[in-house]
Amino acid sequence: MSALSAVVFDFDGVILESGTIKQQAFLDLYADRPELAPAILEHHRRHLGVSRFEKFAWIERELVGGRLTAERSAELGRRYSELVLEKTLACPLVPGAAELLGWLEGRLPAFVASATPQAELELIARRRGLDRFFDELHGSPGDKADVLAGVARRCGCPPDAVLMVGDGLSDFEAAERAGTRFVLRDTPEQVALFRNREVERVRDLVELRVRLAGWLAAVPAGAAPPEGVRS
Repeated sequence: MSALSAVVFDFDGVILESGTIKQQAFLDLYADRPELAPAILEHHRRHLGVSRFEKFAWIERELVGGRLTAERSAELGRRYSELVLEKTLACPLVPGAAELLGWLEGRLPAFVASATPQAELELIARRRGLDRFFDELHGSPGDKADVLAGVARRCGCPPDAVLMVGDGLSDFEAAERAGTRFVLRDTPEQVALFRNREVERVRDLVELRVRLAGWLAAVPAGAAPPEGVRS
């Protein structure tokens, strides 16, 4: 396996403890249809890291029973942003996130691949003072597998030198398609989905920092870092 050259993070549930905020917003949008809540919740948990607009389309098609028009999609997106933005700006970081991001500076380039719309992602990262830690922020509608492949190209390294850190199946599947490594930020909501999958797991970013330090220490002394890696 190639020496580690870059780390790509999902955002919600990996950098910010915002996973439950996003989950509750879907339920609040359809509060007038409480009978739909179990199916909405199940679909959301199985598709963490997938664009909210794709989830709206599925809910409207499979549960509500209608085609999602562009106007309805835009309205749901506006209301969803209103429900989550201020809470996301105020929620805590995942334990160890600030320390890990600071520690990565000068060691490895860091990136974000998120399903949050690009403008909203940039706003949150800037308002939270997180944007300075990342070389690039990639939000929706970008494809995470494409983002991972692009990071490998720009760092001049093979795909298995890139690490994806995520908390959902979409993150795992993107890493598989791109041929990168994957570490799961383990949460109670994802236990069942990953029960039979052999993946690296960490409880939080405190544990991830220890894991990364061990991997970097295993690089042979005097080995030159790949092109694109900070020195």
